[in-house]
Amino acid sequence: QVQLVESGGGLVQAGGSLRLTCAASGRIFNTYAVGWFRQAPGKEREFVATISYNGGSTYYVDSAKGRFTISRDNAKNTVYLQMSSLKPDDTAVYFCAARRNWYTSSRADEYTYWGQGTQVTVSS
Repeated sequence: QVQLVESGGGLVQAGGSLRLTCAASGRIFNTYAVGWFRQAPGKEREFVATISYNGGSTYYVDSAKGRFTISRDNAKNTVYLQMSSLKPDDTAVYFCAARRNWYTSSRADEYTYWGQGTQVTVSS
């Protein structure tokens, strides 16, 4: 069983930066791929970024490429999402999720464990 807790969200002006943190419990977290997803009001949950079990592989939605960086520190059971050049369209609740598989996926239905989410609001 893995429990995930997100933090680091908040209110930021357009062009600013935030770093989201996903803290995990569980000894085998370092065997799981992790993804970040987001859900804006009135919209479906969408994929943002994913990282393999050892950090060796990452993948991003096109809108995040060049602005967001996903990373992990398995010694701390933590995954990060560094977000820069934020835009109002990035406003959403951001969720981290863990997948019982070594490798990345952009499909939400392939993730077993989910956090409660952290709100990111970008003002124009």
